[in-house]
Amino acid sequence: MESIPDHQRHGPADVDFPPPGGPWKPLALNGRLVGWAEESGLALARRSAELGSQLAEEHRTHLLGRLGHKLRSASLALQESARQAAFGRPELMETVFEQAQEVARRAAAVEAAAVQPKEGARGVVLGAVLNLAMSGADRRLPAEASVLGSEPALVEAFTRAQDWMGGQSLTVEAELTGSWWKVSVVATGARQPLAVPEMGEPLIRLIVDSYLDGWFDASRPDRADIYLPAHQSR
Repeated sequence: MESIPDHQRHGPADVDFPPPGGPWKPLALNGRLVGWAEESGLALARRSAELGSQLAEEHRTHLLGRLGHKLRSASLALQESARQAAFGRPELMETVFEQAQEVARRAAAVEAAAVQPKEGARGVVLGAVLNLAMSGADRRLPAEASVLGSEPALVEAFTRAQDWMGGQSLTVEAELTGSWWKVSVVATGARQPLAVPEMGEPLIRLIVDSYLDGWFDASRPDRADIYLPAHQSR
């Protein structure tokens, strides 16, 4: 959820988590919560849904523009280094290799932002996701922790979170909060800022908020809280 006009973020999008400053009434459309307002009504709910879609697309377009710009910059630097290495400066070959890796990382970030998951949402065990995305983290997860989402998008989100949090070590905890699993990634030690900030919080927020129907809370400097829909096993 994002407030209008001050653009304060609040979540997760759940009738049990109303934003501060109320009292508010939930706005629902086709059984889905689409906003909060002082008054309710179908017309207002439709307008809220339209605004939400518009805001999400604006954020995505802006992020893609920034990531594309950073990718072009890295590509130009690689081309220049490769040109010099080919014409009498073989000592630049190591630089060419490192710049090629950076181009690949930035291209992967553009792909993560641009391509919505093709795999539909299903029940995914959190432990299995973290085995792939954060194998070195200290994990404190209930055995029953299972979320509803696309497994590739989940792996991408937690991999990006690990890169963004940095630090000397990471601890991952999870607790059931209503119908959500709140997954907290806590870092110890000095964090190393990313060379491309857009590949950190903005990209993680897009994946979690838009592609996983969750909420990414990065309001605290030493941790990231990721709210994901809980999977209710039958």
